[in-house]
Amino acid sequence: MAIFPYKAEEMYQWVTQKEDFMLLDVRNAKDFGRFKVEGPYPIKMLNVSYFDFMEIEDECVAQMPEKDTKIRIVCAKEGSAKFVAEILEKHGFTDVGYLEGGIKSWGNLLVPNLLNADGAYELYQFIRPGKGSCSYGLLHGGELILFDPSRNIDFYLNFARDKGCTITKTVETHLQADYIAGSRQISEATGAAFYANTGDFAGAKIDYIPLKDGEEIGFGPDGPSVLVAFAPGHTPGSTMFIIDRNYVVTGDIVFIKSIGRPDLGGKVDEWSDELFRTVSNVKAMDESITVLPAHFIGWDEADNTLHFTRSLGDVKKLNDHIYAIDNETDFLAFIKANMRDQPPEYATIRLVNANLEVVDDEKAEILDLGKNECAASAYAAAQQQQ
Repeated sequence: MAIFPYKAEEMYQWVTQKEDFMLLDVRNAKDFGRFKVEGPYPIKMLNVSYFDFMEIEDECVAQMPEKDTKIRIVCAKEGSAKFVAEILEKHGFTDVGYLEGGIKSWGNLLVPNLLNADGAYELYQFIRPGKGSCSYGLLHGGELILFDPSRNIDFYLNFARDKGCTITKTVETHLQADYIAGSRQISEATGAAFYANTGDFAGAKIDYIPLKDGEEIGFGPDGPSVLVAFAPGHTPGSTMFIIDRNYVVTGDIVFIKSIGRPDLGGKVDEWSDELFRTVSNVKAMDESITVLPAHFIGWDEADNTLHFTRSLGDVKKLNDHIYAIDNETDFLAFIKANMRDQPPEYATIRLVNANLEVVDDEKAEILDLGKNECAASAYAAAQQQQ
């Protein structure tokens, strides 16, 4: 078999269906440590630098498995992976593929999952496995509302086309810091109404419709309701959206195994009290409602269908050490004990998302790659020590 290119969608199928292969990442050790391909099951993985293959080819080839092993190579932009694939083919390896577009194609991949089979509407969770993020789409009567879309706007436009619907509204739960949001570009491309909270977007150079706490922005009397619920704490303008009284898009406020961190604006003490009050309000919600988070820390948060959803009751049980806190002082202590320094690029991403700074596509790709770090959790604290 000659060497061949493969797509990020194929990689996703392999890592979620327990395909037997070796993933060879030929980026440098620093980039590999910062961001790599991950999935719900263990992946046989090897990191050997492209530069090592150039300088000590025989030693690198000696680290490879048997020559009939399926080897799938990843690099930064594609070219290095193809180069290494040609080396392995020369040495007799018979099943070697390289990732089209490099690691960024994995980082931008979106996987749609229908959450409500047999419903009067369609609710989709768009998983971004490379980022540990989720966006959402609510489809009814030929109209589609998006929640927290990523910058991969072609995916959403193609999704709407394939479903025969029109994107009429795009909504942000807050001013994102960990990835470049797509709502502004989608609104410009389609004419969809862009909804956002002035608590975060007041200074933004964006034409948006200000949200109002408690208002209804859904499909009218014949479709599912979308109720706006202000939820300050992660940011001053953080907002949740309650869909059909059965689902709640929580943004970065409620995660399956953590809560949002309130320090990204540099005001951890002030915003912590706001977050405590919001979490207290969440505790009082119907425990049967399904939580739809904006992020996940790891694949252990997925259910057996690889959806990142849980009932609020289950979320509270998984995070009972958080929801049991009953005063602002102890809550602030928890927050400070379970954070790591925010990545330096987050400040730039906020400016880009407010359209206060413009970057080219290459810079946007660099800013946008890497796992999110928006949760206050023991995991985050442990990572800080590495």
